Amino acid sequence: MEKVIVTNHADGTTVIAINRPDRRNAICAQTAVELQQAFAAFDASAQKVAVYTGVGDEAFSGGADVTNLPELWRCIPTVGITTEKPVIAAVGGWCVGGAMVAAMMCDLLVAAENAKFSYPEAKLGFTGGMIAGLAARIPHKLAMEMMLLCRTWDVRRAYEAGLVNEVVPVGRQVEAALAMAREMTSMSPMVLTTLKRFVTEGVLAQGPSERMARAGRDLGLVRDSEDAREALAAFKEKRKPRFTGK
Repeated sequence: MEKVIVTNHADGTTVIAINRPDRRNAICAQTAVELQQAFAAFDASAQKVAVYTGVGDEAFSGGADVTNLPELWRCIPTVGITTEKPVIAAVGGWCVGGAMVAAMMCDLLVAAENAKFSYPEAKLGFTGGMIAGLAARIPHKLAMEMMLLCRTWDVRRAYEAGLVNEVVPVGRQVEAALAMAREMTSMSPMVLTTLKRFVTEGVLAQGPSERMARAGRDLGLVRDSEDAREALAAFKEKRKPRFTGK
């Protein structure tokens, strides 16, 4: 079974959904890779706006699958997901841990009335640290409440804090996110991408974990490139490498 479902609509919108409802859409190693690949394909396409969601209404995602730990940075917008096109999170049910990070890093967020947001890592004794970016997106004291006290927020608390743009009935979150997306498909793509870039690169603070993940991503592109393979082959064959920039 596919762990990620991609639905491209003729109006320029794309829905990218985690498809593990039996596991509360927990993100395993394969899911993270599939999400990154799906968003890369979206970015390379003519599609204009993406909706990031999970299958079913019980959970957007319960976070990392501890039985098959992922490289979570791969499925985090602006980190492993590098598109400058708008991305809207559509959250129903639980949004926990790394999934909370993914949702907060989207440009807009629509949530169902049953949505619950939680980041319990201080209770569990480990952290990836990327949640620190929450303090750049909602008021500082409220961000610290979630991180340091590990309190679960219902959708009203999240809306009042500024984490959620719109609250809708259960089961309507993707529909509402698509309606929001379709508003943007009639707008100037250049303006949308420019404004997103200005905010992402020049306004929002980047924490150390976020910077480290971005650096790892960029170094990984070099490490896994055709040029890197050519360099190794040339060294073994004692010849000058023929680089192509790919």
